[in-house]
Amino acid sequence: MNPRLKRALQRLFLAMLALFVFTLISACGSPDSNTTQGNENGKLSVTTTIGMITDIVRQVGGDHVEVTGLMKSGVDPHLYKASQGDINKLDRADIVFYNGLHLEGKMTEILEKMAKKRTIVAVSDGIDRSKLRNGDQTGTEYDPHIWFDVSHWMSATKSVRDTLIKHDPAHEAQYRSNAENYLRQLEELHQETADKISSIPEEGRVLVTAHDAFGYFGDAYNIKVMGLQGISTASEPGTKDVTDLRDYLVANQIKAVFIESSVSRKAIDAVIEGARKKGHQIHNGGELYSDAMGAEGTVEGTYIGMVRHNVDTIVSALQ
Repeated sequence: MNPRLKRALQRLFLAMLALFVFTLISACGSPDSNTTQGNENGKLSVTTTIGMITDIVRQVGGDHVEVTGLMKSGVDPHLYKASQGDINKLDRADIVFYNGLHLEGKMTEILEKMAKKRTIVAVSDGIDRSKLRNGDQTGTEYDPHIWFDVSHWMSATKSVRDTLIKHDPAHEAQYRSNAENYLRQLEELHQETADKISSIPEEGRVLVTAHDAFGYFGDAYNIKVMGLQGISTASEPGTKDVTDLRDYLVANQIKAVFIESSVSRKAIDAVIEGARKKGHQIHNGGELYSDAMGAEGTVEGTYIGMVRHNVDTIVSALQ
């Protein structure tokens, strides 16, 4: 073969090979946000922030989804800082679900940046903004603790269902069936909660906690809610906060207050001690799960189990 022709053919082959490698790398490095990558088991890979959302994904996704939850039992999402390991988990996921409404305050910017290259869904986006507690009630744009109204959590479940179907249409029937079963359980939980709270005498139907996480619960189930702190735990309650709450409890002869699993009990203990010095005995009504569920593998480590625990604890202390 002519040496000049041979060299030309070699250059053409190398150019075509380089083009093929470049195309392959680009396809791997820039996944379409609407295409399922899947993990090594062929399952949809999902990362979530709070445990309550992790539980939805497990219930709806079933065997077709592998979910990784970032925040474990006892973790306060208001103060949570993402580690490099967390960022890696977010970056490897096909889908990321988070609460939104600035619950994951310090992570919000990270999630918003990542949304440009993969599917990141705030489960609160499916709720009509007119149904959210707004700044007039909470001092912020919206109260993020939507899971305390079970009907709102039903909306979050539908958002997860629809997103899973969009990314994995091959298993749409299973996702719809799982979601229908879970929504039926949530509907029963919603009515059960209303019935149990209504059994508390109206004059004693006051829920006092460490921070104002239970506003949706109060609105949905007709119980007055008072939090020592605001909806975020980022700032400590002041002396006046403690004194004002103590005086209210003494004046209204409220007999119990509640601690939260993810919030320091120091300030609530100060309220109890202050009331005692004024001659009014207030007891600790028990521990409630607010921004985090119970330990993995326990009944309270599921959303339904967490809500039932909270309701039974409140009713037992206030009846």
